Amino acid sequence: MAVVWRAKQLTMRNLSSKAGEPPRLSRPRRLLKSQLNIWLGGLLLAAICLLAAASWWGLVPDPDAMSIRERLSPPGRSHWLGTDHFGRDIFARIAYGSRVALLVGAGSTSLAGAIGVVLGAWAGYKGGWWDEVIMRFIDGLMAFPGILLAVMLVTVMGPGLGNTIVAIGVANVPVFARIARGVFLTGRRALYVEAAHALGARTWDIIRYHILPNGIGPILVQAAVTFAAAVLTEASLSYLGLGIQPPYASWGRMLKEAQPQMGRAPWTVLSPGAAIFIAVLALNLLGDGIRDRLDPETH
Repeated sequence: MAVVWRAKQLTMRNLSSKAGEPPRLSRPRRLLKSQLNIWLGGLLLAAICLLAAASWWGLVPDPDAMSIRERLSPPGRSHWLGTDHFGRDIFARIAYGSRVALLVGAGSTSLAGAIGVVLGAWAGYKGGWWDEVIMRFIDGLMAFPGILLAVMLVTVMGPGLGNTIVAIGVANVPVFARIARGVFLTGRRALYVEAAHALGARTWDIIRYHILPNGIGPILVQAAVTFAAAVLTEASLSYLGLGIQPPYASWGRMLKEAQPQMGRAPWTVLSPGAAIFIAVLALNLLGDGIRDRLDPETH
């Protein structure tokens, strides 16, 4: 087992050092940068989760309650982020929209990861005609831009929360499949895998203890990036009228409804736009922090 461990360390160092890359930060600075990214991204994401929990437990006003007398009221004590053109509380709708964003992001990323990793891992480990058939199917999906494929699927299946999750998840399957395939193609030829084969290890044990642990880093980073992209895609679909339907609150739908009032009531646009920005920033910071944290040269 010492031979397997030593070969694994040498392979990871060779993969992490690429010719032509710019000078990297020192090890303590990389570790500090990864910790800052993880903490900052985690705090921002925790704030969004708290908003979602507050709306779930009924700690915020009714997001659908209308008050024509208070329509387009600026931010104040009674309405922290103001009201929209129907007099609905924008803070409450932002909080409810965070539930939608988290559900769509988590659901679509889990769906894409589960299907993509299984397909890519099978293609990369088996090779041969399995690899050809699976990857030609993945290439066919990648021929469509992700947002265009999601729009097409939602148009066929119809709008709604569940269909939006499925559409965005299917659109992101190729990315996970190609990452998993690359991990397994590299892993099955690695020195530590050959050493494990020579020691009589079973195929499932090699996959579980040697290949998957080394490939979980890129998959986790891609999951964070895909989560952020799913939030943006859901907002785009809702803005186009293909995602979450009224009266349910969605950040993208809020931007669409606030567009005519952008000049006289800018808070109706700034609030959902800031929510999308903070969510995407938090997830990208987490992805960068996880990538740096799992880098062998950081330790």
